[in-house]
Amino acid sequence: MVRRGLAHVAALTLTAVWLLGSGTASAEPDRPTAPAEQVAPDAAASADSQRCGIPDGREFHRAAPESVGIDGQRLAAALAFASGRNRLNVQVFRNNCLVGEGPTNHLTGNTPWNVWSVTKSIVSLVAGIAWDQGKLDISAPIDQYLPPGLGDAQHRSLTVENLLTESSGLRIGVITEGITGVIPIEPNSAVQTLGVPFDHPPGSTFVYSQRNVDLLSYVIELAVGEPLQQFAQRELFDPLGIERGDYYWARDRSGHTYGYAHLMIPPNDLAKLGMLVAEDGRWGDRRVVSRDYLRRALSPSATNGCYGYLFWLGPDCAENPAFLPADMYSMSGLGLQHVFIVPSLDLMVVWTGFFGTHTTKGLSGILQYGDEVPYEFFRQLLAAFQDSPVSDPGQYVEGPLTFDARRYIDVDIALAVLGVGPAAYPGCNLLSCLNIPLAPPFSDAPPGCLVLACVGPDPRTPGIR
Repeated sequence: MVRRGLAHVAALTLTAVWLLGSGTASAEPDRPTAPAEQVAPDAAASADSQRCGIPDGREFHRAAPESVGIDGQRLAAALAFASGRNRLNVQVFRNNCLVGEGPTNHLTGNTPWNVWSVTKSIVSLVAGIAWDQGKLDISAPIDQYLPPGLGDAQHRSLTVENLLTESSGLRIGVITEGITGVIPIEPNSAVQTLGVPFDHPPGSTFVYSQRNVDLLSYVIELAVGEPLQQFAQRELFDPLGIERGDYYWARDRSGHTYGYAHLMIPPNDLAKLGMLVAEDGRWGDRRVVSRDYLRRALSPSATNGCYGYLFWLGPDCAENPAFLPADMYSMSGLGLQHVFIVPSLDLMVVWTGFFGTHTTKGLSGILQYGDEVPYEFFRQLLAAFQDSPVSDPGQYVEGPLTFDARRYIDVDIALAVLGVGPAAYPGCNLLSCLNIPLAPPFSDAPPGCLVLACVGPDPRTPGIR
């Protein structure tokens, strides 16, 4: 689970649906304070290769593939391959220029799509901004932020960094953690996390958890003193021109934002968030996230060389193809939602869709071999480079089938939603949590937004208009 385990983990929520019904802060010169620091604009394009700036409003700057060293016909073939593998939206950027788009992008680019665990990486950016502003101490125990009396001493001793690196040591049941967000019946995901028992000492072991990030989003809210989405809109989305009506970010029945998934955002806006990270936290002449935080977020954690602060790092990690350069990293989510960034090639690929793996092993193969689609796509894409950075790695080969969904189901975590069992937090059940009445399931969602996407003509339905 340390390397290719995300291909197993990311697919587990969908499996459950099928089963049910079908560091220490240090100062740095570029670390911004409020208001955000202004920095120099991008350098001019080099003489031999075109380079683009950030989008003008809604539109990315486009360039011919050949102007950035890519063969247009081969790029088109790679994009056609991706489209044939359920990639509903594909965007290829080189030197910050949009050089390739999937054939259905004009239908999907402005429609909010659930990016699943890519949401975790966006929560990391929000945490970074809060840290930059001195409101969130990454090294501090969450005891510093939780209300008095909430959680026991051991849970309150977890640090913010434990949550950012998925090293809390809490027991997981990835299917049973995720399914109650897909069908939003859980009372308060963050508070419920404080009832989950420990399987490992905090900081000792990487275990991919949904609840960790829900607790993190709650801690960020407490640290900044306002709802997470309000802070994220002002400090992250507004500078990038992502409007509040563009997206829907689901909340649990207590009104707290999910951190592990359920941000439904248009691919055209998701690409802006990827470009912000690829641009080292700058957006034009404004620094949004500090270089110091991103350096930490994109450095391997002590418990997993493939994982930083909610980002997957390096080739052969999660669905990252093994033959890509060592400096690559990604945001990765269920059903193959990805932002792939390769700094040494000045390359970014953003895509959304619904699985698409070709395998001879049936459903278990689809869930285990999630890296097959990106492997074959990047194999074709890098072959399109006029000076290909890698030799042909050969066709994808399936390894031994080891996937077992039962490993990711925990009955106690499932029962905790009902307020019973050893993982239940006292006073949290289907009717109320901490003596606060709960909203009905799905009541948070605007018209047209359900699990996968936001669609429809109702003016209250999110989307780029």
